[in-house]
Amino acid sequence: MLDTEHRVETPEGVALRLHPAGVMSRAVAWAIDFVVRLSALMIGSMVLGFLGKTGAGLTLILLFLIYWLYPILFEVLRNGQTIGKRAMGLRVVHANGTPVGWLASFLRNLLRTVDMLPVLYGFGVLASLADPQCRRLGDRVAGTLVVHEPKPPVKTVLPTLQATHPPLALSLSEKQAIIDFAERSPGLTLERQEELAELLQPMIERRGPGAVRHLHAMAATLMGRAEAGA
Repeated sequence: MLDTEHRVETPEGVALRLHPAGVMSRAVAWAIDFVVRLSALMIGSMVLGFLGKTGAGLTLILLFLIYWLYPILFEVLRNGQTIGKRAMGLRVVHANGTPVGWLASFLRNLLRTVDMLPVLYGFGVLASLADPQCRRLGDRVAGTLVVHEPKPPVKTVLPTLQATHPPLALSLSEKQAIIDFAERSPGLTLERQEELAELLQPMIERRGPGAVRHLHAMAATLMGRAEAGA
């Protein structure tokens, strides 16, 4: 209801909310990683250049290692984050939310050779735009997602409001959506709150600030934080 989420339920019954990263944030992360790898290659080739022909051969090996091992080692050993992804607050995980493993990381990076065709990651960008979870081809094959690093939860305390019960019987997911709205409201502009609240106008029969207050009261009631009397 509120934004794009990929929800996963763990075997323990815990619901995880993953927020897939879009094309732009991933592109910036890739650009940062490109600069890091290019800098490492330039410094390494300058040092190896003093070794003559042997240094030239070692430079080719260094190029191979930087291109292929850099993303895999960082993704597996550094919580799914290369330097660029860490700078952008992104990380790679399995589709079920678990940390990415060696095989999945190897597959997603191996298929960069396809994603980068015909030029400037053309196939990868088109695949990401066409996929609800913004996955490029490598992610689909490897069963991985690039997601935004979750921020530390901020405990939101709803004010005590008059008890307001929903006019209709609501499903569990609808009740959770109302509570989510109230808890996220402090981080949204008033205009955005009103826009989201008015999506339920046929049910609550209110618009503007009145709709927002009504949903807050309903959320407080659902969470047992509302007063019974007027």
